[in-house]
Amino acid sequence: AGARRRALPVDVSASPSEPVVSSLGAPLEEAVWLTPAPDARVLPDGDPADVAVARESVRLAFVAVLQHLPPRQRAVLVLREVLRWSAEEVADLLGSTTASVNSALQRARATLAARQPRPGSPLDALDPEHAALLQRYVAAFEAYDMEALARLLHADVVQSMPPYALWLRGPQDVVAWHVGPGAACRGSRVLPTSANGSPALVQYKPTPAPGRLRFWALHLLRVRDGSVVEITNFLDPRLPALFDVPETLDV
Repeated sequence: AGARRRALPVDVSASPSEPVVSSLGAPLEEAVWLTPAPDARVLPDGDPADVAVARESVRLAFVAVLQHLPPRQRAVLVLREVLRWSAEEVADLLGSTTASVNSALQRARATLAARQPRPGSPLDALDPEHAALLQRYVAAFEAYDMEALARLLHADVVQSMPPYALWLRGPQDVVAWHVGPGAACRGSRVLPTSANGSPALVQYKPTPAPGRLRFWALHLLRVRDGSVVEITNFLDPRLPALFDVPETLDV
C-alpha cells in the first residue's frame, strides 16, 4: 500500500562508495530501506512445496524487484503466484474481472522479466556447497583473516550497510573497509540465524567492557559461481528483539 519504494543501498546510488569513513554519512530514514524478516514470521508451516514457494516470495532481491510494479499488478502477482489464488478469486477480491486480472498478471510478469535481480542467489540451507562457504565465511570473519575472506569474495562482490547509503564494490575495497573504518569489528563473533528464506548471521562486536560483545549487524549473503557476490549488513539495533536473539554476549 505504500507509495514509496524501499530499496537496498546499491539500488539507490549508481556509483560505489570509497572505503573511507567520510563515505558513511548519516543514516537515512527508515522508510527508504528494505529490512530483513525472520523466517518464523514469513514462512508457513506444513507442505514443503508451499514453503519453497514462500521462500522465493520473501527473498530480498525479489521484494526489491516487486516494488517496481504498480500496486494493482503487485497485488495480482502476489495473490496469483505466491498465494496461488485462482483468477476468479482474485477478481472477486479486487472487484474486477478475470480478464483484467489475467492482463495485470501478464504485465507484471513482463516487468519482472525486464528487471531481473542482480546476478547471484541466496544461500540455500540444504546445499552442501553453500553450507561450506558460509562456514568459511564465519571462520574468516571471526579470525579477522582478511586474506581468507578475500578468497571467498567474487570479483564483483558488493557490500552495503543499511541504514547508510554507502556501498562498496570489489574484494579490495571490502577488505580496505574492514581494516580501516570497520576495524573495530575485529574480535567479533557471528551466530547463525535465518532471514528472508535463507541462512543469515548475527554479528556481535566487542565493547569497551572486557569480555562483553554487543549486537552490531545481521549479515545476509548472496552467492555466484561458488563465491560471495553480495553482503548486506543490516545495522538496526531493533533486530535482536525481532529475531529473538540476545543484545549482548559474554565471552
